[in-house]
Amino acid sequence: MQLYPATAAESLEFNKVCALLQLKCRTEAARERVDNIRLHVHLSHVQRELLQTNEFKMALSSGDHFPNDFMRNMHRELQLVQTEGGVLTGEQLLAFRQLALNMKDILQWFKKQNGLFPTLFGIVEKVVYEPQIAESISFVVDDNGIVKDTASKELMAIRSELGKVRHAARRTFEVVLKRLGKAGQLGDTGEGFFNGRRTAAVLAEYKRIVKGIIHGESDSQKTVFIEPEETIELNNEVFSLERAEGREIHRILVQATKDLSVFAPKLDGYYHICGIYDFIRAKALLAIDMSANMPRLSAHPSLQLIKAYHPILLLRNKQHNTPTIPLNITLDRVNRILIISGPNAGGKTVSMKTVGLLQLMAQAGLLIPADENSEIGIFKQVMVQIGDTQSIEHELSTYSAHLADMKYFMSFANGKTLFFIDELGSGSDPNLGGAFAEAIVEDLAAKNALGIITTHYLNLKVMAGKVRGIFNGAMAFDEQKLEPLYQLAIGKPGSSYTFAIAQRSGLPEAVIERARQLTQREHFKLDKMLHQTEQQSVRLTDKEKELDKLIKENEKLKKNYEILTDKEKIKQQHEVLILQNKIKKEELDYLRDTERKFKQIIQDWKRSENKQEVINAAENVLFKKKQIQTNASAARKADKAYELVGGKPKVGDLVRSKVSHQVGTLIEQKDKKAIVKIGNMPFTVTLGEWVVVKKKEQK
Repeated sequence: MQLYPATAAESLEFNKVCALLQLKCRTEAARERVDNIRLHVHLSHVQRELLQTNEFKMALSSGDHFPNDFMRNMHRELQLVQTEGGVLTGEQLLAFRQLALNMKDILQWFKKQNGLFPTLFGIVEKVVYEPQIAESISFVVDDNGIVKDTASKELMAIRSELGKVRHAARRTFEVVLKRLGKAGQLGDTGEGFFNGRRTAAVLAEYKRIVKGIIHGESDSQKTVFIEPEETIELNNEVFSLERAEGREIHRILVQATKDLSVFAPKLDGYYHICGIYDFIRAKALLAIDMSANMPRLSAHPSLQLIKAYHPILLLRNKQHNTPTIPLNITLDRVNRILIISGPNAGGKTVSMKTVGLLQLMAQAGLLIPADENSEIGIFKQVMVQIGDTQSIEHELSTYSAHLADMKYFMSFANGKTLFFIDELGSGSDPNLGGAFAEAIVEDLAAKNALGIITTHYLNLKVMAGKVRGIFNGAMAFDEQKLEPLYQLAIGKPGSSYTFAIAQRSGLPEAVIERARQLTQREHFKLDKMLHQTEQQSVRLTDKEKELDKLIKENEKLKKNYEILTDKEKIKQQHEVLILQNKIKKEELDYLRDTERKFKQIIQDWKRSENKQEVINAAENVLFKKKQIQTNASAARKADKAYELVGGKPKVGDLVRSKVSHQVGTLIEQKDKKAIVKIGNMPFTVTLGEWVVVKKKEQK
């Protein structure tokens, strides 16, 4: 995959994921693979690596230990075994035996799985275990890496003779030591070793009496260390046999290394495979930490993320026991470029980075923290412009560097490009910067590139209905609490909440009011409309959640109805729930209708020359003028026909609603609730909202 600029992966925080992956590796070979991790552009390669990781994750979850336990770095040993005249130590030979036996365990593990992990097995499908490797090494060295006596007849004879001579030298020395002790000629230490020779610690005044070779003396010069003459010849013979033993061991190791060199390619393959499995294991362990899944794959450059999380943010929030808000987003041939707007610190950049990071992870063979029904396509280019790109070296300002990046985007972007631009057009005059930003987006859309752009420019927000393939998204914001909700709502632009944030932040009211006066009226009105639309959407979401809760309660009550014996009680509860759901459904329908009207207002704003007329229409929707007028008309009619009586309502009285001004007959009363019949329809109402009236006499 081609990345632009060179720091694109770091901008999307892919390097942080790789750092976490490094911590999961046990071998140097696996860590080298992380350092050189590849972003594949062929569907078959991506699919194979994702399947390998997913299968290893399944194996880890099942608790069936995968026997890839060889962790030693063998680069130097592999070079020695392939070098003519190279000599391996006994400990290095033992490491090669462990490598071969580990490959034997892996092959036997797959044999017991009966084809359960086909993609993992594909790595060793053509590998043949060579038993002669372990057998030849076991013949030469023991489990501690020591060359065995039986490695050759010569070594056996030498070690046998060496044992006899050492025994004789030890007995002779002990006799001499005992004699010197009886004579009172030994020092406190008794004996010592110098240059491999065993010596007696003799008091200095007796050094001319005791015959032998003086090898040294103590720091106080009160004791000298003498090799007794009785053991000199025996020690010389031991030394000679030890040198013969060393020469024979060297010869054996040279021959063992030469014999092993025949299997050098196979050993290199074994080591390579162990590194691959450790790399896959690391990816699987990281996937378990992230609760990651394998997405569906598509050959086309597109993506559909369902309940997706930013992996670094998810892991950090897990440590702090903090919830993470998931992301749902789709980029395809119809909806190519997403314009994300909303308040600062509302999650625009995090949402954009989440999409880019998960795309890189998937094409690197890493499972992603998203629903398994998510779909990832294959892109050949990823272009990123996030953060300040000011260049001191090339004397470029932030905006100049920004335009230099945009030039590259427009020169090389195509239908297989995924791009990310944070705050497009920032750093310049708002009007001119907005104009250039709009032209850049149009050019990228014409090239069929897919991407995400964050912005505060209003002209970019209204492009969704004007340029094919561009659509809006907004980060939700709770204006009452002044808190971002970190939820991306697709299909509509968002307000920047400039004045709301300024007011909640404690800025002087006079300054805020002056800013409102300096702001263009049309710009302020449109931002207010976007603001109101977004708040309506937030409330709509809350209503939907409340409705879902009521539906679940209904289902629970329905089950309870089957065991109740009081049929009348069941009927009454059922009627109450139907009425409650009807009211909630009417509220939900009203909110959805309001949202539809706002979308139409935005479309009218783009096409209409009379902006004031569009603003008036928006105000009618926002402030419910029609509803107010309707209620006022109903109140006038009621005033003409009825007059207020007052007092506590009782069954049979005419009562009038304080809200809708409808008049009906009170037919039943239960505490604070009552049933009022309006026309032929009975309604359950709150009695406190109704007053007693009577018909006026006709003049």
